Amino acid sequence: MTAVRVPLRLPDFPWDALVPYGDRARDHPLGIIDLSVGSPVDPTPQLIRDALTAATDAHSYPQVAGTPALREAIVEWYGRRRGVSGLTVANVLPSIGSKELIAWLPLMLGLGAGDVVVQPTVAYPTYAIGAALAGASVVSSDDPADWPENTRLVWVNSPGNPDGRVLGVDQLRAMVERARELGAVIANDECYAELNWGSDAPTPSILDPRVIGDDRSSVLSVYSLSKQSNLAGYRAGFVAGCRTLIAELLGVRKHAGLIPPAPVQAAMIVALGDEAHVDAQRELYRSRRDRLRAAVEGAGFRIDHSEAGLYLWATRGQDAWETVAAFAEVGVLVVPGTFYGDNAPEHVRIALTVSDAAVDAAVDRIAGLARA
Repeated sequence: MTAVRVPLRLPDFPWDALVPYGDRARDHPLGIIDLSVGSPVDPTPQLIRDALTAATDAHSYPQVAGTPALREAIVEWYGRRRGVSGLTVANVLPSIGSKELIAWLPLMLGLGAGDVVVQPTVAYPTYAIGAALAGASVVSSDDPADWPENTRLVWVNSPGNPDGRVLGVDQLRAMVERARELGAVIANDECYAELNWGSDAPTPSILDPRVIGDDRSSVLSVYSLSKQSNLAGYRAGFVAGCRTLIAELLGVRKHAGLIPPAPVQAAMIVALGDEAHVDAQRELYRSRRDRLRAAVEGAGFRIDHSEAGLYLWATRGQDAWETVAAFAEVGVLVVPGTFYGDNAPEHVRIALTVSDAAVDAAVDRIAGLARA
């Protein structure tokens, strides 16, 4: 008997649909300004690069759990920057960036057919990809009352991608309480927390004592240094929370060999301990955001949410793809809200991650949309 291979059933990669609009934007006489991807363009801070360089004699296998110094740095950072008390090194674990952890978390938690993963109504696509890899189903809902009884994992994303929405302490608490009623794990993807435009303080963590009291059971916080420290190329992330879940994830990751490289672990320690570079980067993004926001609103768009993070969530009441096409005509590439589910047919996501010169050029071009 010949075995039949059943391929993974994953959705089409949405960015492929954006290619013709990118081509149109590149035809602009002055070339394309790409506001579609949230990838850092500013240099990695020198003190972090120096730490990486000093650790390049990495002849031994690194620890999956992270060095004691790294885990202690993560604990200290949560206390200092996120107001999270009571963590120990048993409550934290480094990852190879945050996206791989998000994608593999349902499988690592043992989810499968018949289980439900809840995601936000407007959601980063990797939450659904992770469910698909595990064979679980996805429900999009922001209302805990609507979460089905067979929910086993809830993804929260605050600050949100693409919409920059920030959930308050009361909203997070209600979500944690409902997840616990269902016996589900709840995880908040918090990687934009330091880029809060209403304050220089980070946005609330799901591990905040005001949210969970002194009970971390079934609760996880996922974080990345890609955004705050320009470490996207380093793949530097971590997860914190329930020590039982952390131990479970550590066991799986040991078997799979999911090990952050030793030089990256050393660089993470320095990045977590220094606030000056984060403050400087935040101000760069704040300036770019202010200029782009004024231009987009001047062209007749409304900005929704966008209280934090690296994007403007914009609409002027037309089909998202029509807006993408209009931007492409002036040489600017943006992303349709439809990439993030069926609940944003008229929004586009506009990234702040371009140089100051590109922002100035984009502002001039976006002014042309108001005259179109």
